[in-house]
Amino acid sequence: MPSILLRSGRERSLQQRHPWVFSGAIAAVRGNANNGQPIDVYAANGEWLARGFYSANSQIQVRLATWEAEQPLDEAWLRSRLTRALAGRAHLASPPHHACRLVFSEADGLPGLIVDRYGQYLSIQCLIPAMVERRDTLIALLVEMLAPEGIYEHSDAEICAREGLTPHEGLLWGRPPEGHVLVEPLTRVREQGFPTVLRVDLAGGQKTGHYLDQAYNHERVAVYCQQAEVLDGFCYSGGFSVAAARAGASRMTLIDSSAAALELARANVGANAPGVDAELVDGDMFQVLRQYREQARRFDVVILDPPKFAHSQRHLERAARGYKDINLLAMQLLRPGGILATFSCSGLVAPDLFQKIVAGAARDARREVQLIERLTQSPDHPVLLTFPESEYLKGLLCRVW
Repeated sequence: MPSILLRSGRERSLQQRHPWVFSGAIAAVRGNANNGQPIDVYAANGEWLARGFYSANSQIQVRLATWEAEQPLDEAWLRSRLTRALAGRAHLASPPHHACRLVFSEADGLPGLIVDRYGQYLSIQCLIPAMVERRDTLIALLVEMLAPEGIYEHSDAEICAREGLTPHEGLLWGRPPEGHVLVEPLTRVREQGFPTVLRVDLAGGQKTGHYLDQAYNHERVAVYCQQAEVLDGFCYSGGFSVAAARAGASRMTLIDSSAAALELARANVGANAPGVDAELVDGDMFQVLRQYREQARRFDVVILDPPKFAHSQRHLERAARGYKDINLLAMQLLRPGGILATFSCSGLVAPDLFQKIVAGAARDARREVQLIERLTQSPDHPVLLTFPESEYLKGLLCRVW
């Protein structure tokens, strides 16, 4: 087996079971190391440390998968990790029509692999060469374990580019659904009456089809939306809007730059809260909020769930400016005592930095802002304690005076 020798003093993170080895930590690559194949990692003194998958084109050149020297990274390993990941969600995703993340890459010990369940369908992402090479084995195991009607792939183009991979989109196995897939989002407590049912565009939707990481946050924000005028920014298919409307919001304004997403949001709100006054706005969020500020429009609740602003370290400063600008505008649109629910899914924006950015926006808006709750991703997106990067979603629930 090929191997990697680390530079002196660079073994500490591996000993603490962090799963990434960056190119700058590598002193030498020994043997014929090919993209996607297992590779052993040794400390500078020759001590064996861990085994992972090699990615020659990536800054993260090894994604570690085991710290047991006798553990081969074979089909049995893949099966055992999938079995463990599914067992960890058994209490969350028991109804067959639920939407739930089943595999969360490194956090589940399966680097570069995402598996989401949408009712009887699966949507996957293979984000490193090792998982692309094992795609056929993976599909066979998922079919055996979960018996889906179909499996789609929606690989992230940005991540694939960093890994030297060609993104793959489309049906991998089974038959396509007839139209949208109908699913129930995860909830803390089973709803009384008819449950929330969301339409998911599995073939053409963003990410794997839906933003599953916000499921619990939809409920938390909805608590403040009764009889409220709510603005849902970057609404996509309307997850927050549906929860707010069902909680008794008096009026909804949904903003997104995708006409297709807005139509899906319209259908979701209409199916779950018929009769709610919902205005849909197709436009750039920054421009629309500036227009509302000029018009002196006011809201009781503003929800900001933007896409990732910081795609790399060089984008961090620009991302910080974007987050500050959007939060400042939101605060200026809120009535005194109104609620701001603001999020960042940029992993490079640390929680303390995000809070400082929002605090800076409060100062510039000349508003007093109280932090009510800190929010994070739903429990089907577990955080591996030795891998803090797996905690990427940050949310602040604030009252603005």
